[in-house]
Amino acid sequence: MDRWLLLAATLLALIGSAGGMLAVHHGHRSRSTVIWMAAAMACQIAFLSIRGEIRCVCPLKDNGEILVFLSWSLTLFYLLVGSAYRISLLGVFSAPLVVLFQSIALLPGVLDAQPKKFDEGNLWHEMHSATSVLAYGALALAAIAGVMFLVLDRQLKEHHLQSGLFRNLPPVRELLVSLERLLWLGGGLLTFGILAGVLMPHDKQVLGHLGHLMAAITIWMCYLLLLAVKSTRGLTGRRLSLWAVGLFILSLGVFAFV
Repeated sequence: MDRWLLLAATLLALIGSAGGMLAVHHGHRSRSTVIWMAAAMACQIAFLSIRGEIRCVCPLKDNGEILVFLSWSLTLFYLLVGSAYRISLLGVFSAPLVVLFQSIALLPGVLDAQPKKFDEGNLWHEMHSATSVLAYGALALAAIAGVMFLVLDRQLKEHHLQSGLFRNLPPVRELLVSLERLLWLGGGLLTFGILAGVLMPHDKQVLGHLGHLMAAITIWMCYLLLLAVKSTRGLTGRRLSLWAVGLFILSLGVFAFV
């Protein structure tokens, strides 16, 4: 049942992505993408609920669950930020990433076929895992906003002002505002995740997570440095976007230590 829900969520995100790209190609706004992504999020929530009931802890115990949780976080922030800043095209850029993550989760062996039940879960460990992955959803959306800015900047330089994509891209200022706020939001959530990771008991059972924790701290410090430089010295929109994209790609390496 859970795999069927994940498959449904992936297909709904794929339809939203394809429909949005088709609308943009014809010079229209992708108004239906938000509906498809909301339906995909409903399936994601149902999937995570079932896995959580089976495991009796937050469903972040295998790579497949982490990818679905990350996809849910990305979808959640898209629905919140896209509506708040009227950036409907954000879904056209984020939906393919959701499809990619969930397609990987559906591959044989990525998602535990028979998830193990955990009798006890450590509160700090659960908070560390959930808050950190939630933070990655915000940082992923910041990277997507960065990609959108780079696309807009390139089209401006090449004078492709009549393309359907250019006419539907939001103003530069809105993109940069949403990008910076998403970085602050993701950085704040990641801070809570790091603190929870430091506070969780480091007995023999949890020692295997120390490599993951150190990698997460390194990524957190990189984002902190980026925000500090942006606040004190300032960064051009292009450089901020490149750093947001680059750091997110680098941060995916943290999951190699899970």
